[in-house]
Amino acid sequence: MAALTADRNTPRRANQNYGFGVAATTKLWAGGIACINASGFLTKGAVATTLVSVGVVQETIDNTAGANGAVTAKVDRGTFRFANSSAGDLIADTDINALCYIVDDQTVAKTNGGSTRSVAGTIMKVDADGVWVKF
Repeated sequence: MAALTADRNTPRRANQNYGFGVAATTKLWAGGIACINASGFLTKGAVATTLVSVGVVQETIDNTAGANGAVTAKVDRGTFRFANSSAGDLIADTDINALCYIVDDQTVAKTNGGSTRSVAGTIMKVDADGVWVKF
């Protein structure tokens, strides 16, 4: 497709909520980091290099007895606060606007853990209660 030569009416989704099929044998907790796995299904944040973060789970969904995609979970995109990692992986104000990495479904870290973690999102703010991450 060629570059624009006039104004374009670009479609926009005002709603920040998206539905995804949940991975088999997975339980997602409301408020947890939501990721798409290598098979294209929603799973919780965890140490892995194949996850793509997509937002925050809106409500608890239990697919522990179901197949891939047997249930759908709603995910909200935006900026949310999560627990900060510790020691050498602690995120500080100097890391604002850098990427952070998934430790689990509620914790983010400064580094990729020696190439073992997937990207969570962009660090927007750090405070005493955690790290604000933009998805």
